[in-house]
Amino acid sequence: MNLQEIVNGLSLEVKTPSLSIDRDVTGGYVSDLLSDVMGNAAEGSVWVTLQIHLNIVAVASLKGLSGIILVNNRIPDTDTLKRAVEEDIPIMTSPLSTFELVGRLYALGLRCR
Repeated sequence: MNLQEIVNGLSLEVKTPSLSIDRDVTGGYVSDLLSDVMGNAAEGSVWVTLQIHLNIVAVASLKGLSGIILVNNRIPDTDTLKRAVEEDIPIMTSPLSTFELVGRLYALGLRCR
């Protein structure tokens, strides 16, 4: 599956439109604890979180994640988006709750790696 399919399938809003979302997604990871993501997320996964601060980009870049999906209408600030572009980490948003969004990702065929 690729990120473009996820964006289309879930009607996500891409907050980093200058970045390509034509990239493979090999799994998913859900957590709001940065240390948990650093310790357990697999490279190529898409990360679902409600965190919106600058450090999410650093963690996603460190782990080689394919992108970040923010839930509950959470909007990152300009510094976070700027860093995401610099680090080539797409950020998408959704009005859905974490539970609903992850259920829909599963229905699309995405699995944990």
